[in-house]
Amino acid sequence: MTAATRYALVGTGSRAGMYVDAITGDYKDVAALVALCDLSQTRMDWYNSQLAEHRGLPPCPTYAAARFDEMIAETRPDRVIVCTMDATHHSYIIRAMELGCDVICEKPLTIDLDKLKAIYAAIERTGKSLRVTFNYRYAPAYTRFRELIQQGAVGRPLAVDFSWMLDTSHGADYFRRWHREKQNSGGLLVHKATHHFDLVNWWIDSYPEQVFAMGDLLFYGRDNAAARGEHYAYTRYTGVEAARSDPFALFLDEKADFRGLYLDAEAETGYIRDRNVFGEPITAEDTMNVSVRYQNGVLLSYCLIAYCPWEGLRVAVSGTKGRIEMEVREDVDFLRSDAAASASKGGFEAVAIRVQPMFGESRAVEIPEAEGGHGGADPLMLEQIFSPNPPHDPFHRAASHIDGAASILVGISGNLSMQTGKLINIPDLFALPRRS
Repeated sequence: MTAATRYALVGTGSRAGMYVDAITGDYKDVAALVALCDLSQTRMDWYNSQLAEHRGLPPCPTYAAARFDEMIAETRPDRVIVCTMDATHHSYIIRAMELGCDVICEKPLTIDLDKLKAIYAAIERTGKSLRVTFNYRYAPAYTRFRELIQQGAVGRPLAVDFSWMLDTSHGADYFRRWHREKQNSGGLLVHKATHHFDLVNWWIDSYPEQVFAMGDLLFYGRDNAAARGEHYAYTRYTGVEAARSDPFALFLDEKADFRGLYLDAEAETGYIRDRNVFGEPITAEDTMNVSVRYQNGVLLSYCLIAYCPWEGLRVAVSGTKGRIEMEVREDVDFLRSDAAASASKGGFEAVAIRVQPMFGESRAVEIPEAEGGHGGADPLMLEQIFSPNPPHDPFHRAASHIDGAASILVGISGNLSMQTGKLINIPDLFALPRRS
């Protein structure tokens, strides 16, 4: 019998739950969670309490972040899963590799050029592997979209028009937490749009070459609220009676996982998870437009808005033989108070794909149904990660460090373009392989 693959997980916020559940649940016979590592003992203790309550498991060894090296030496993981704040991904990736581990990293790979180069140097130096978890690739609708392009539904792709809407639950949540400060997240062009740029790269089978972007903070923040005649005296929502009528309020004491992971850990970490979205400081943009030229000549027009009445995307790919269009509406509600609802976040409420030949009748495309987070993507991705013999994937959805770099380089270049007002040539910043 093959020995179970050993995993250590660093960063025990809410995103870690998907991996903890998979390793100790569906894949417990082939995977073992050997350690948790975090800045907060409270958060790690909360996960251990969940393992005891729901799995009947003994506590997993826990290590403070400063004891990362000690954790690797004592628990001997084969792979380290990195779910920390984006700005710290690089430090754990690099150190894990130096200590002999392969790495699985939550998106985005990192937030800026220097950190990206340091990660690449570590891969070259150590020979270890790095996988980035782009779960959207596994959503049946997005896989079907790629398949149609591969089958020649539009001929040779020439142009992509992509709009992503974040609603006033999910979009606002980026402005309640650490993501609202660009030094932590790279802004939404890196943290959130890395998903979308990766999808485009994957759909059209190419990498970006030139980027121009414009963006601003137009809705959230104190000044924007004041310009609309709105004034908020509170800096956070939990425990504030005046926030009870605020539709943007999130109350951490009303949800068990928010209490255990964040509210109870505040004295230990100083991290406030429910800051007023119309307060300060906020340095991330909430409205962005990006133009990209790809190595294969495809032009992308991309828009991201973080304060819409509904959540989802509208995307179209036009080519030499026609056009395919897709609309997806997501169910992402951060204000619901039950854990079961939280686990289903990212389910697709409605999906439609239509193929429109250059000459001929348009047709609707049937999309396979799937259950699970992110439109059914999460279970499929977890199978590919944790199963020792995953099903063959003809769509090549597993994302490497190169894919991780290609996606964030659009966001990094977009941030640089917004700062300088100039068109950014990615080859001047970083050498991606040619895919044209």
